[in-house]
Amino acid sequence: MKGKAHFQQTLASQPGFERYSRKSRREEFLSLMETVVPWRELEAVIGPYDPKAGSGRQPVGLSIMLRVYFLPQWSNLSDPGAEDALYESPALRRFAGVDLGRAPAPDETTILRFRRLLETHELCGQILDTVNDYLASPGLRISTGTIVDATIIAAPSSTKNSRQERDPEMHQTRKGNEWHFGMKAHIGVDSKEMIVHSVCTSAASVADKHMLPDLLHGEERKVWGDGGYQGQSSAIREAAPHAQDMTSRRTRYRGGGDEKQRRKDRTKARVRAKVEWPFRILKRVFGFTKTRYRGLKKNHEWLLAAFALVNLYQHRKRLAPLGA
Repeated sequence: MKGKAHFQQTLASQPGFERYSRKSRREEFLSLMETVVPWRELEAVIGPYDPKAGSGRQPVGLSIMLRVYFLPQWSNLSDPGAEDALYESPALRRFAGVDLGRAPAPDETTILRFRRLLETHELCGQILDTVNDYLASPGLRISTGTIVDATIIAAPSSTKNSRQERDPEMHQTRKGNEWHFGMKAHIGVDSKEMIVHSVCTSAASVADKHMLPDLLHGEERKVWGDGGYQGQSSAIREAAPHAQDMTSRRTRYRGGGDEKQRRKDRTKARVRAKVEWPFRILKRVFGFTKTRYRGLKKNHEWLLAAFALVNLYQHRKRLAPLGA
C-alpha cells in the first residue's frame, strides 16, 4: 500500500532457523576443558561431603555443581553473575548439564553453599593434589627441581562498604615506586613440567622469603628463586636436605658490580622465567587480578582450585587425547 512500509519476516529470521553458525571461543574453551578435567576423580574427592537427598530441598547434583563452581574460575564471575550467565548462555548450560526444561539453574545461594562446602572441608587442596596425580598418567610428573615466586593480588582499598573499613587481613606493600594493597599468592612450580604443586597465601606486606619452606615438597635437588629469596640457604636445606640453592644473588654494590655473579644470575633466570607462565594464565586467561572475597582463607581455597585448573590448561594439548 502506498505510503506505508511493509515488513516481511521470513523463516530465516525466526529463532532456530539460522543458516550460519560456528563455535564461539567460549564454546571451544569449554569443550576442551570438558575433555581435560578429570571429573570422575574430582567427584570421588568431593562425593563423601556432598549433601544427600532428603525430605527437604533436593540437591542439584555433584556433577552439575562442580562444573558450575569452575565456570566463575574461568570467566571471572561472581555467584549472582554465574546464575545469570547460566540463564543467558546456552553454551554454559550445555557444559554444566543444566536443562531448563526440567529444572531451574542453580541459584546464587546454591553456588555459595557449594563453595563453602569446599572451604569448610578444605577440599580445594585435595583438588590440586588430585589433578597433579592425574597429570602423572601421561608422564607429567613432579621432578626434583622447584621454582618459587609470588605475585600480588589487589584487594579493594575503598572504605565505602557496609563495614566502612578495608579488609583487615589485607595489607599494602611497595613494589618499585608504587604501593599495592591486597594479598600475595606464593607458588612452588616444578622446574621441568611447570606444574604448580604448592600454594601459600599471605598479606601483601609479608616478604616472599618467609613462605619459602612451605613451597618445597622436600625431594628437591635444586631450588630457584629471585633476589627476594636470597640468603635462605639454611631454610632450603631444612625443608629439602639435598637441595642446592639456585636463587639469584645481589650484584650491585657501592663500589661497583659483580659481573661474574651477574652472568650466573642470567643463566638461572632462563629456568626461573618458567614460573611466570602459571601467573600469566591465572591473571590474563582466567582474569583473576583482584581478590574475590574478604579474608585470606576464602581466597586461598579459591587459589588452590584455580591453580589446579591452571595446571590442566597448561598441559591441555597432551591431556586432550587422553580425555577423549
